[in-house]
Amino acid sequence: MDNPETPRRYGVLLVDGFALMSAASAVEPFRAANLLSGTDLYRLTFLSRQGGRVCASCGAGFDTEPISSGAMAAGGPLDLVFVIAGGDPFATLDPLVLAWLRRLQAAGVPLGGISGGAVLLARAGVMANRRFTVHWEHFDALRALSEDYLMERRLFVIDRDRYTCAGGVAPLDLMHALIRSDHGAALARRVSDWYIHTGIRAADAPQRSDQTEGLHRAVAAALALMETHLADPLTLEQLAQLVGLSPRSLSRQFSADIGQSVMRHYLVQRLEKADDLLRQTRLPVSEVALATGFVSQAHFAKSFGAHFGHSPRVRRAEARG
Repeated sequence: MDNPETPRRYGVLLVDGFALMSAASAVEPFRAANLLSGTDLYRLTFLSRQGGRVCASCGAGFDTEPISSGAMAAGGPLDLVFVIAGGDPFATLDPLVLAWLRRLQAAGVPLGGISGGAVLLARAGVMANRRFTVHWEHFDALRALSEDYLMERRLFVIDRDRYTCAGGVAPLDLMHALIRSDHGAALARRVSDWYIHTGIRAADAPQRSDQTEGLHRAVAAALALMETHLADPLTLEQLAQLVGLSPRSLSRQFSADIGQSVMRHYLVQRLEKADDLLRQTRLPVSEVALATGFVSQAHFAKSFGAHFGHSPRVRRAEARG
């Protein structure tokens, strides 16, 4: 986890006509995290193409700084930039904004897209070989533009340095996952309770909405962490720390609830995601390995073969017919 004395600086790029619900659901959890922890954990900078007042679809607005100004650098580099767009994001593909997003990628700044914001990220070309999601209203239109987009109909997707969610109140669930990863499950639960957001949803909700019923809270939290850390797997010790148990206690409770060891279940999750990517995308096998957290293609092939009984390349050939 990050040192709580070092605030994370997040930029929030607002596109005119954004949905206020999406924006509030995205930024309020960070304010609550600061309030409830008594520490300045997060600092937000609101941005837009030209700066000034940017209005949501309902008429409410935010005062913003222009993306071309030096204001961002004044407080230090940004740790992550979210793009929030609503309405018709395909009509707001401003070349200046797209170029700015590409510069952020080149500088190694992690990027996020909320609601239609992921459309802008995709059209800027910064989502190559990254899984992501968008609001259901934009899904089919974006899919029609390219078969190479690794799109998933999920509530939110975290793939390495890309954070996307469907908008509406879904950012509450994404930010819960981020705060939980940064500062542990206890603070994340306090933030959610602050907003009476007691029904925390998993990344692939509602398809798995019933899968955590009856599970110990730490096991449910560990499963959610696994889901959002497929490309950058956590160790047993990290999982235990983030859910508030000792590694031994988590292992014992996980085996009792799931019937499988923690790390074995985690490995199977990653391999099943790899199988999905091999069947549904044209991503090179080496990139599939990277996207599911394997440090080498040889290790990936060995693990995949042991689980499925055939190699990744055979699986890819079967999928292509």
